[in-house]
Amino acid sequence: MTKMTSIICYWAAWVIIPLVVEIVPNIVNSIVLLWKKIFLWYRERNMSEFKPVITLIIPVYNSHATLYRCIQSVHESTYPNECIEVLLVDNGSKDNSFEIFQKAQIDFPDLGMWWMYSRQGKSKALNKAIFNSNGKYIINIDSDGILQKDALTNMVRRFENYPEIVSMTGAILIEPALIEKTKSFWLRQFQKLEFVEYAHAFLAGRNLESQFHSLFTLSGAFSAFRKSVLLKTFLYNTNTICEDAHLAFQIKDILKKRVQFCHDAIFMVDPIESVNKFYTQRQRWQIGELEVSSMFMKDQLKNPITGFFWNSSLRVLIQDHTFAFPRLIWYFALIALGCVNYSFGNIIIASLLIYALYVFGALLYYGNVVSFLHPFKDIQKYYGRKIGYVILLPLYNMFAFFIRFAGIINSLKRKSTWKTKTFTEEMKEAFDTFWLDFEILRVIRKWIKALIEESEETECYTDSTSTNST
Repeated sequence: MTKMTSIICYWAAWVIIPLVVEIVPNIVNSIVLLWKKIFLWYRERNMSEFKPVITLIIPVYNSHATLYRCIQSVHESTYPNECIEVLLVDNGSKDNSFEIFQKAQIDFPDLGMWWMYSRQGKSKALNKAIFNSNGKYIINIDSDGILQKDALTNMVRRFENYPEIVSMTGAILIEPALIEKTKSFWLRQFQKLEFVEYAHAFLAGRNLESQFHSLFTLSGAFSAFRKSVLLKTFLYNTNTICEDAHLAFQIKDILKKRVQFCHDAIFMVDPIESVNKFYTQRQRWQIGELEVSSMFMKDQLKNPITGFFWNSSLRVLIQDHTFAFPRLIWYFALIALGCVNYSFGNIIIASLLIYALYVFGALLYYGNVVSFLHPFKDIQKYYGRKIGYVILLPLYNMFAFFIRFAGIINSLKRKSTWKTKTFTEEMKEAFDTFWLDFEILRVIRKWIKALIEESEETECYTDSTSTNST
């Protein structure tokens, strides 16, 4: 009876994670987002279409390969070009990005564009552009992505019709056309999983967080602000690698305003170039999240149990990090189940059942995403065909989880920096350390062996001397 009870408790504890992290939020998500969609449809039928002047800030650093497409997407957007001020801030580029800007000026003469120099990091570049802006709203986009044609219009419409909204983040998706151009078969499959992950994270995950006013951070790739409110903050912090999260916390914790998500403002970014890039990107996000949290949440962390119920940012932090440790233990505990009379078949069946729960949660997200992509037929069609990748998504998320966990460990021993070690570099460092330790052990073993041999020789010599004396 005791053994059976322990087994039931073990599996019940394991099932709690997918239930709490995946299933329950996804069911709530489906209900809330359905209500939101109906509500927004009703409200937006009579929305104002006033189009004020906006400032679009594009930080530039060695962006010659992507900058023209980015500017072109601004020019081809449905927001009037005469109402857009584009400030491109160069952060010390060493390529021909300025020549690309000049070409865009010639090709798009009706789009007002200005080039600025700032060689002191991305945060200071953004701050410089903010102080030189003239628009009612300030929108930041990265130079390596493109705007969906209605993104600016939808975002400004939301600002104009909801005065309580002071800042928003758009939906970031991977550009399908670039995925299909990837030559490597396996990298292309990985990028398709990344596409599904982004769609779930933004159109379902952040969408739900926004409804409960629990959005943890802005997306640096596409974020927007009322200038009047933005100038009341300390602007972008230069002492963190996660300046977008820092600004979001300023708005939430200092100004006591809300950060919102705009589900129909889409910005398409390039797919990940390699697993090494994926590894450094996710570690940088993880380290930056912990870094900013430590700046703003010291008091809440003193009493995490109470804060869990009242502080949305603390809930996200606990879910992302505190739950990481039992997750890691349970993953490796599978190996130990064979030692408690679990057959290999039972372990496989139980693991498949747990995996099925995660897949069920992902499929709930899938339905939500298809629904919210309805206005964007091409993207919806591409995503709709990725149901097979939705089934594989839990494996992808597990891989990403281990990278994030490595980021937690690295945050304890390294100073945060934009340039982090790649997976290849860390593996090489690990193997070098292993072989160094192995070499040290070999030397110690050789030294101990020499001491033993010397001791035996001394003992033999003493015995021989004693015999001769006798």
